[in-house]
Amino acid sequence: MKTNSSRRDFLSAGVALPVAGLWSFSEPTQQAASGLSQEVKLEYRTLGKTGLKVTTVGFGCMITSDPSVIERAADIGINYFDTARVYQGGNNERMVGAALKRKRKDITLSTKSVSPTKEAALADLDTSLRELGTDHVDIWYLHAKSKPDDITDDLREAQRIAKQQGKIRFAGVSTHSGQKDLLPWLAKTGAVDVVLVAYNFSMDKDMEAAVEAAGKAGLGVVGMKVMAGGFGKPDAANPAQQKLKREGAMLAALKWVIKNPHVHTTIPSMTDMDQLDENLGAMKGAFGATEEKLLAQQLDFITPLYCRMCGECKGTCAKGLPVEDIIRYASYADGYGQFALGREQFLLLPQELGSVRCGDCENCTVHCPYGVQVSARVGRAQELFA
Repeated sequence: MKTNSSRRDFLSAGVALPVAGLWSFSEPTQQAASGLSQEVKLEYRTLGKTGLKVTTVGFGCMITSDPSVIERAADIGINYFDTARVYQGGNNERMVGAALKRKRKDITLSTKSVSPTKEAALADLDTSLRELGTDHVDIWYLHAKSKPDDITDDLREAQRIAKQQGKIRFAGVSTHSGQKDLLPWLAKTGAVDVVLVAYNFSMDKDMEAAVEAAGKAGLGVVGMKVMAGGFGKPDAANPAQQKLKREGAMLAALKWVIKNPHVHTTIPSMTDMDQLDENLGAMKGAFGATEEKLLAQQLDFITPLYCRMCGECKGTCAKGLPVEDIIRYASYADGYGQFALGREQFLLLPQELGSVRCGDCENCTVHCPYGVQVSARVGRAQELFA
């Protein structure tokens, strides 16, 4: 089992990376229609071989319920927006489509399907297009794949058909775990045009190398989970967390990701205008010593809480629990304040797994090489959602 690399060495190693890289562009300053916004100089990169020119800070719509935040982001000039068929019980696409209707020709829009067969995936796509109010999406992802075997010939055929019919411009894969194995395979085979990958400051150098290889192979690389579980939502009972939030740990986390030239855009979640304004700040100034110090403190704070989705624990729970997934559900509630989303995902577990309680085991068989308190976090999810 691998051990965690030095957090300070890892954070410091990235400081020398150029902020813009080979595929960056400058654009004239744009002003938001809202009086709340200050002038923002947007940064752009080209999304791999797709040729799409996207802002380095995009918009992850999964937990957004206020369409005015999406509208304002588009008015400011953010031009990459991400949703999925399964978000908010299928309602997210409808809201996103309505919010972006005026700007559709100016933005890059992506959605996803979790369906395992060609027929079901293509049916999802038709539903997505109808809900989004568009005749095509720019990127259609096969969602939440962990290994090459998940990307079946059947699903690749679905993407080929969708391209041929003009319903999608580019094919993608999203991955939460198993990324260090899946990314090299995608880079080598050219199976898709774009990869949506969990990437943040808490991960080790192997992940950084996998992202670099994908970018150099011409894959468009979109970063998600860029805040490493959120955990920046103010908690009156936790002064340390409040202090890190005030000092800008979440902004530093986003800056850390976009300083890597092989990550072409990112999809941080934004639920209100304050988050939008904060995230726009990531395109101002470079990642430096102040941000490095903040992230070192943030890493100390999240170490027992946040799963890096490295895959080391897969198959090690004596009760057969999907540990990575369940810890992620707890993070939805504790990190992002999205209890309903966490509970919705937890309740999709098979009944025999949903009824397991960590407190019934005398000893936990799962040991995280990064220091996550596995039984406590899985138990937290069971306490919250069961």
